[in-house]
Amino acid sequence: MAFTPLHDRVLVRRTESDEKTAGGLIIPDSAKEKPAEGEIVSVGAGARDDAGKRVELDVKAGDKVLFGKWSGTEVTVDGEELLIMKESDIMGIIG
Repeated sequence: MAFTPLHDRVLVRRTESDEKTAGGLIIPDSAKEKPAEGEIVSVGAGARDDAGKRVELDVKAGDKVLFGKWSGTEVTVDGEELLIMKESDIMGIIG
């Protein structure tokens, strides 16, 4: 991939949402909400603290994460729709 986030930013690939409800109803694309779960594709080197030391990120490539519904900025990298966001927008690591 030709994109590396800077500082405390991460690149996230959204996970696909279910096509059906628990009752078996098919959800049309127009009614689906964008999932708030994803997989970290790549991470920046980390932000710097007041003393100038680099603070490493708590997440790494491959982690499955949960983030806020309106978090991040949609970008297209190598023809794929991804999100770029600050590490602070991530609520937690799944599993």
